[in-house]
Amino acid sequence: MENLPNCPQCQSPYVYEDGILLVCPECAHEWNPVDTTVEEDGLVVKDSNGTLLQDGDTVTVIKDLKVKGAPKDIKQGARVKNIRLVEGDHNIDCKIDGFGAMKLKSEFVKKI
Repeated sequence: MENLPNCPQCQSPYVYEDGILLVCPECAHEWNPVDTTVEEDGLVVKDSNGTLLQDGDTVTVIKDLKVKGAPKDIKQGARVKNIRLVEGDHNIDCKIDGFGAMKLKSEFVKKI
C-alpha cells in the first residue's frame, strides 16, 4: 500500500488517489500533490473552497453581508474584480460597485 500524505485541510489519514489528484473522503478536499505553490511573501489566502487567491483575481460573494452604516447589504453573487491581498483578519481589499472601498474576509468569497 502506498504511503499517501494526510489531508492538508483536516489532517485525515484516509486519503485516496483519483487520477492525478488526491481526495479526502472526510472533507471532500481535492489537491494535486505535485503542485507545491509557495507564496514569495509568505501570505497565503484561500477562498471558501480552499482555492489559492492572488492579487488581481475576481471573486464572488457567497452570502449576503451586512455592512455597518450602509443602508443595504452586499448581496450574494456580487462580483468583486481586481482584489488585493493584505495581512489581517479581513484579508481582501477591494472596491465594490455601490459601496466603494471595502475589506472582506476570504471565507465569504469564491474565486471565479
